[in-house]
This record gives sequence, structure tokens and C-alpha cells, in this order.
Amino acid sequence: MQTKRLFLRSLMALGAFASATTAFAATPIKFQLDWRFEGPAALFLQPVAKGYFKAAGLDVTVDAGSGSGGAIQRVASGSYDMGFADLAALMEFHANNPDVKDKPVAVMMVYNNTPASVMALKKSGLSKPTDLSGKKLGAPVFDAGRRGFPLFAKANKVGDVQWTSMDPPLRETMLVRGDIDAITGFTFTSLLNLEARGVKAADVVVMPFADNGVKLYGNAIIASAKLVRENPEAVRAFLKAFSKGAKEVMANPGAAIAYVKERDGIVNTALETRRLQLAIDSVINTADARAEGFGQVTPTRMALMASQVSDVYATKTRVNAEAVWNGRFLPPVADLEVFTKK
Repeated sequence: MQTKRLFLRSLMALGAFASATTAFAATPIKFQLDWRFEGPAALFLQPVAKGYFKAAGLDVTVDAGSGSGGAIQRVASGSYDMGFADLAALMEFHANNPDVKDKPVAVMMVYNNTPASVMALKKSGLSKPTDLSGKKLGAPVFDAGRRGFPLFAKANKVGDVQWTSMDPPLRETMLVRGDIDAITGFTFTSLLNLEARGVKAADVVVMPFADNGVKLYGNAIIASAKLVRENPEAVRAFLKAFSKGAKEVMANPGAAIAYVKERDGIVNTALETRRLQLAIDSVINTADARAEGFGQVTPTRMALMASQVSDVYATKTRVNAEAVWNGRFLPPVADLEVFTKK
């Protein structure tokens, strides 16, 4: 009888342990970056490495990407739970896929301003937007700056331009060779790529969209409709842990690059530290972001962008800003106070 009681107690203890283990098992989150493991990826890799996501009950894995379009497609298909993508590309996906029931939504704004800019070499004589009229510009067909260039042109009274298409690795090379007069691209990507090709930063003319009348939002954290519907607490936990990490990354970008180096051992630490700092200064910790609040958007600006994307991207249906953005999962305001003083 005593043996039987001990056996039953053991079974009960095992059952309790199994229940506790299940209850506290971390929720797996597959996260898709928009691009390679470069400086800005530290914003996501650092909270993974320091255990912030784990402490929030999440088992987060971060994979390199190949563009915002790919990140959106993978989250939409269910291959990934969350991702990082250009908001204009997400708007385009929504408007061009009206029959897709479960579309990803943006849940936190990270790049409050688009990183897109027009860049030219000073020796070309181009110094301001109106100088671009009649010139030959180059960029991959999917480049965010090229897609949004009509807005830039309209805001700055730029006449017709000629476009040359190429694969991303050739963009800066063709500019240096003189095959094209100017390029569009993310400032913190193309500027450093030009330096890698022997061009000094002082010899590059940079015309950021955000400083020339184009107030598009940039990259946001997106979540699958399934995750939002079935596990909203996981989304909230992710954004809170991310915000904690982002505050530390912005306070000490140099230290954060170590976590990028862990994922890609061949990255140039000094170069990626500069890239991360450029991203922070130009699109994250900006005057617009400080006015609106980290992670947040303003309805009027969002609605204007939705209208602009509908027109410029010639979408099948009009973009519904309310369907693209869901800010209900943002952490409390105190957790979003992440900016260092400028």
C-alpha cells in the first residue's frame, strides 16, 4: 500500500512539473529582418543576446532578409511571425491584395522618417533637387527611393528624369564610374558603399527625402494577423523587450555591434558602427520621432502617406491606413522613452 501511495505521489509530482513547464514555456517568435546583418540589425540582435525577449517569455530567432517585400511576403505566408519592413511596401501589399484575408500589420514605427535619399557626386555639379531634371538616375526597380521618387520630384519641382536599373551591388559602382548622374537609396547604406569604393563622404551630395518635403514613414515592426489574433500578449511582450534593447543600443551603438558580429563574423565593426549611428541620427532619433514619440505615428501623417502611396504606386485599391497600422500593442509611454538627448 505504501509503495502504491509513493507511486501515485510521484505521478502527481511529474504531472505538476509537466504542467508548470508547459505554462512557462517560451513562445517561439520567428523574426524576419529586411536586410543583411548590418549595423541597424543590432536593434533586434541585442535584446536577443541579452535575454530581454527570453525574460518576457519569448523564444525569438532573428534571420537576415533580402528586402522589405520579401519580409512582408514571409510574414503574410506564415513562415515568420514578425518582421521589419518598409511601411510603404506594406501599404502596397495591402492595397494590391484585397482578397488576402490575413495580411500583416505594422505594430511599431522604428524608422520615423524614410531613409531614402538622392545621392550624387559633387564633381557632377548636382547640388540641389532641381538640378536633377533631365538627368540619368539609377536604382534597382524595387528600391524604396525610386518607387517614391515621384513624390520627391513633385515636392521639389523636378522635371523628367531617365532611369537605369541594376542589381543592388552595382548601384554605387555605376555612379562612381559615371554611368549615371545620381542614385536613390537608403542614406546609411549607399553613402558607406560609396566610401568603400573610394569616394569620400565630403564629396557626396545627399538629398534626404525627409529634408526635401517628403515625410514618408520608414521601416516598422510588422506582425502576422495570426499572431495578433491568437497571441496579442506575445506582440506586447516583444515590443516592450525591443524598446528596452533599443534604448541601450542608441545610448551605446559601438557596444551593440558586437551582437551583429556574432551573427556575421566578417562584418567590419567600425563600418557597421558608423552605419548604425547614421541610421539612429537620420531616421530613428529625429525631430519628427521625438515630436510623435518613439514607436508611434500620427493619424494625419499616416493618412496622407496612405493616399500618396495609393497614387504613386498605382495600387489596385486605395490604401486603408487603419487596416495597415495597429498601435494597440505599444508599451506604456514610460517604456517608449528611449531617446538619448541630442
